[in-house]
Parts: sequence; C-alpha cells; structure tokens
Amino acid sequence: MWPYIPELLDRPVPRYTSYPTAAEFGPVEAGFHEAGFDDLAPDTAISLYAHIPFCEKICWYCGCNTGAANRSNRLTAYLDALHTEIETVAERLGNKKPVTQLAFGGGSPNAIDPVDFVRLLDHILIAFDAFEARISIELDPRSLTSEWTALLGRAGVSHASLGVQTFDAELQARIGRIQPTDSIIRAVAGLRDNGIASLNFDLMYGLPGQTVAALAATLEQAVALKPDRIALFGYAHLPAVIDRQRQIDASDMPDGRARFEMANLGFSMLTAAGYMPIGFDHFALAEDPLTQAFEAGQMRRNFQGFTDDMSQALIGLGSSSISSFPDRLVQNHKNSGQYRVLAGANKLAAERGVIRSIADRKRSAVIEKLLCRGRADLGAVGISPAAQMQLDQYRQLGLIDLGGDDIVITPNGRPYSRAIASLFDMYRNDEEERFSSAV
Repeated sequence: MWPYIPELLDRPVPRYTSYPTAAEFGPVEAGFHEAGFDDLAPDTAISLYAHIPFCEKICWYCGCNTGAANRSNRLTAYLDALHTEIETVAERLGNKKPVTQLAFGGGSPNAIDPVDFVRLLDHILIAFDAFEARISIELDPRSLTSEWTALLGRAGVSHASLGVQTFDAELQARIGRIQPTDSIIRAVAGLRDNGIASLNFDLMYGLPGQTVAALAATLEQAVALKPDRIALFGYAHLPAVIDRQRQIDASDMPDGRARFEMANLGFSMLTAAGYMPIGFDHFALAEDPLTQAFEAGQMRRNFQGFTDDMSQALIGLGSSSISSFPDRLVQNHKNSGQYRVLAGANKLAAERGVIRSIADRKRSAVIEKLLCRGRADLGAVGISPAAQMQLDQYRQLGLIDLGGDDIVITPNGRPYSRAIASLFDMYRNDEEERFSSAV
C-alpha cells in the first residue's frame, strides 16, 4: 500500500485542468476574448468543445454547470443562441485552422432531442470545416435510448463517456442518481454496436456511506463491462460551494484514511485487471489511444481531463465553456440567460479570463508534465526557498527523486501528484477551501 501521510492529503489542491486555474479568472471585456482569436497563427491546430448545460435529472453531488431539461422553450432558446455563437466564432476564427477534435459535454448532451443534436453537429462541422475531427461525447445512461446510440453511430462519433459513478443502488439513492445496472449494460451494448471505439466510465469513491467492499463490487462490475478507460474520482463534498450537495446526508462520509484505502484499492484492482495507470486517477487499456499517448510522452491535460489532444488551442462554445489560447484563458458567461443575450446578438460571450504570462506558461508546462508523465525539468522555473524545503521533505519521504533540475514522482508518490504539482503554483495558499483534497 502507498504510504499514508494525512497532512499532505488534507490540504485542498486544484485538479490543474489549466494553469492558472479558474480560481484566478477575473472579469474581462469582449476585446479580451477577440484578442485570443486575433493572435492565433493561420496553421494553429484547434479543438472544439460544445457545452450543453442540461440534464433530464439533476444529481445532488454534481458540480457541473447544468440545469433540468424540463422546459422545451428554455432548451430551444439556448440552442438558438448556441447556433448563433457558432457562426460568430467561426467567422472570427476563419476556416484556416485545422480542427482535430470536437467534444460535446455538459450537463448531458443527450438531454436534448436527437434531431436537435444532429442539427447542432452538422452546423459545427460545416461552419468550422471540421469533417476530419474526432468526435467525442459525454452521456447520461439513464436517458440514452436506442435512437440516440444509432444516431451516434451514423454521425461518426468514436469516443464516449458514461457517468456511471457507482453500481450500488443504496449509494445511488444517497447521491440522487438512481440508475439500474441493466441501463448501464444496455448503454454499453448500444454504444459498442454503433461504433464507439473508446468508451470511458466515470466512477467515484469517498461517497457518503460507501465502504471498501462496496467500491470493490462496483469496480468488479465495471471491469466486467470492459470500458476502454476508467476515471476513478474522489468525491469532493463542498456544500458551501455547490448548493445541491446540501441534499446529501454527509453524516457517515468516509474519512481521509478510508478514502486513501479506496484509492489504493482502485489502483490495485484496475491494474490487476489489465488497465494502465494514467495520471493520478485515470486508467486505460493498452490498446486505447490515451495509453499510447501516455507511453509516447504525448498525453496532455486540459479542461476535459487527461487527453491525447495535441491542439494548441481549445475553443469553447456554450455557457460556462472555457477557451484556451496560448496566451490567455477565457470563460463564457455561466448564467445561461446572460449567455443567450450576448451570443444571440452575434457577440462573443466572455465573462471571465486571465492572461497567461511567460512565467505562467513555464509553470504550466512543469505542472502538466508532473501530472501526465510523472517527471519534469525544473530548469525553466524558479523555486522559492519554501518550495525547496517541501521538495526536500517529499524526497526524504520517498515521494519524489531529485537530480539536478529533474524531478521524478516515485510509485509511492503517485497519490500525492497534485500536492507535488501545487508546489509550482504561485497563486496558491494553504487556507483555500475551493478545492478538493488530493485523494
């Protein structure tokens, strides 16, 4: 078992899907967003992300920007604004940039009508000349019909992610996400039959009332269905930040040691089942493209998590979506009403953002390499005396190896990857409660 060092695990740290993180974003004007497009070189490879902020049912644990898809007029108004934004952004971007990937997330993209999805997909492919792009989608298995899976096959979608979370019926009720195992089995079969080549399961540990035995049972059921990838997340209970989590009875939440044991169990069971450990909470089969990117040292990290996407820019479409340009990060309005007003008027819908200085980009590269490769060259970044002391402490604990400018996370240091990476984050302090614990 990994060494259990609670003082390192209890300190909240970001997941580092960007650097600077979204916590550093501040208010921006439209010109800030426009400059991101203007500074892109003509041959810059980009990927696209379209956000659908709706679900048929809202899960209590969820921290995503999503609402109930229970009013057709609200969905229609949102999709109309999204179509207008597609035209605005495509015109701003121009058709000179190769689009390598197109991802749909949320919320749950399958909360909208299949016909509306086809119309949206076609519009994006035509507007951005994205016919060669790899297409991926996040799906809610509770509302995934045979009509939807057949549509995904005809549309050429090759990658999909299912929000499974847990197979335990009692735990499902505790977090407001009831989905019978049969619905997962049908969803997997339908997706496989319709050409999904890479299928991901999102699973969680550290749920209220969850035991090691319950997690083991969920992992066994997941492995039996053989998804290509498994993301095993530690549940972050932050009711002060996420209002809907107040519906969850947290009286018997697993403590830090129990969470640590669950993370270790997940690692042991999934690697024994043939999954490669990728990053600090992702696993993939050997033949999956993500594993191949990891082994080639080309795995990346962005707002969608670990990825093999090598694009230099990520363009977000829809409310709350984030665009990542080489020199800046920009987030659209989270409020769907404000987003609709701006996007529907053919305006860029930015609300918040941050400039990525040269120093930020150097530190971002170190953090990304530590999380994606387990090693980094520190020669390009300065290390404060306090950070150096902590590095020395981690080395003495056997969590890292240091040699010259090189830092390597050891096998014992794997669960502490985020804490180690945070030493190179110049914006953090130890008192913040906006982030989850490292495990």
